[in-house]
Amino acid sequence: MIEPPVRRLLDAECLLGEGPCWDAARGVLWFVDIKRHRLWHYDPATGSNAAVEAPDQIGWALPAEDGRLLCGLKDGLHLFDPEARSFEKLAAVPGEPAHNRLNDGCTDPWGRVWFGSMDDAESAASGRFYLFDRGRIAPAGPAEIAITNGPAVNGDGTKIYFTDTLGQRIMVADLGPEGVGAARPFADVKAHFPDAWPDGPVVDAEGHVWTGLYNGWHLARFSPDGALVLTVRLPTQNLTKPCFGGPDLRTLFVTTAQKGLTPDRLAAQPWAGSLLAFDAPVAGVATTAVKLA
Repeated sequence: MIEPPVRRLLDAECLLGEGPCWDAARGVLWFVDIKRHRLWHYDPATGSNAAVEAPDQIGWALPAEDGRLLCGLKDGLHLFDPEARSFEKLAAVPGEPAHNRLNDGCTDPWGRVWFGSMDDAESAASGRFYLFDRGRIAPAGPAEIAITNGPAVNGDGTKIYFTDTLGQRIMVADLGPEGVGAARPFADVKAHFPDAWPDGPVVDAEGHVWTGLYNGWHLARFSPDGALVLTVRLPTQNLTKPCFGGPDLRTLFVTTAQKGLTPDRLAAQPWAGSLLAFDAPVAGVATTAVKLA
C-alpha cells in the first residue's frame, strides 16, 4: 500500500462525482456530479473550472471528433456543445426501462463508445452494457446487473473490462474491431475488500486495471492476470473513478462522493465530494475521440 501526497484540486461538493475524462485537445478534465445533474470541467494549468447544469442525471461525457461531447444521461445519449453550453438529445437507448439510468462509459481505439445502464434505485438487476458505433446503439457485453461500471478498454483495444459493482467483481472479454467476446471473471474484488464496492475502472499504459473503491478508502491496481498488485489510500472513503491525465498522462485524477455519508462522517472527511489528484507511478492511455458518424 502507498499513501502518496494527494492534492485537493476542486471542492466540487459532489453528491456523486463520477466519469472523469481527460480532454487532451483542450487540456481540461471533464467530470460529472450525477445526482446534482452537473457537468464540470477543470483546467489543471490555471485552476479555472465551471459547472453546467444538465437536463437530468448525467453519468459521463466523452469528447467527440467535432468538438462536442457525447454524454450519457438518464434518458439516453445527448450531445453537449461547450461553446454554447447547451445539450441536445441524440438518441434514446432502445429497451431501457424508465427506472434505469446510464452510469459510466468509455471509448475504444476505434472511436466507439461502450457504456452501461443501471437501476436508479440500485437494487434490480435491470442494467446491462451497450455499444454506440457511429450512431448505432446495440446491446454488447454482460446483462442483468444492478449497477454497471466501466467499461474500460486497454491501450491496444484487445481487452475490455466490465464491472458488476454490487457483485463486487470485475469481468474481462476479448475485444477487436469486429466486436466483443464472452465475458469471463477477472478480479474478485470482494476477496480483497469485503466491505467495499468496485466503482469506475481505467487501464494504464502497462495494461493494469485501476478501480475506485466505494466505501473503501483506496484505489486498487490489478495486473493483467487479475492479481492485486497495489492499493493507494486516499483521505476519503467513497472513491468513484480514477482517470489519467495531464500533458504526460502521469496525473491520476480521482472523483469522490458524499452520497451515503452521515453528517458525522462528512464532518470528518472534508474532502468528500472533491476532485483529487496525485502523481501516478505509471502513465495512462490517451482517450480516443468519439466518432459520431
